[in-house]
Amino acid sequence: MKKINFSAEAIIYDDISELNKEDQKLMEEAKIAKSKSYAPYSEFNVGAALLLENGVIIHGNNQESAAYPSGMCAERVAVWKAGSEYPNMKIKKLAIVASSKNSTVDKPVGPCGACRQTLLEYEINQKAPFEVIFMGEVGKVVKTKSLVSLLPFSFDSSYL
Repeated sequence: MKKINFSAEAIIYDDISELNKEDQKLMEEAKIAKSKSYAPYSEFNVGAALLLENGVIIHGNNQESAAYPSGMCAERVAVWKAGSEYPNMKIKKLAIVASSKNSTVDKPVGPCGACRQTLLEYEINQKAPFEVIFMGEVGKVVKTKSLVSLLPFSFDSSYL
């Protein structure tokens, strides 16, 4: 038997004002994306903004359906749109913001497990990490250097 330690590194900011200008702009873009989400059932709105290496920002937002849970998360909407419109362009950063009509979301909301797996695939395929920055409606902001830090012991195509 062998015991190992796994650790993930993240920076936690007290609020969005502590981010650099590029990250602040990307978070603001995620807020714009969130404002266009379709979440009449959960009333939990999520926006994502991807910064590509060519400077283009891609928006994504959650889209729900009455045939719950056949909707889609903001992060996957954004990454699939980027992959469709800019198939060979690397992702530099992803910003995510979430809010609820039922209460104030005052803690960071990271990607769900399915989104982490999908985003990891893009990170592996582009052979370069991308930063992930996320927050709730207000309050602290989390920033990681790579998707891998959000998905330890991940599954990828090397197992197939």
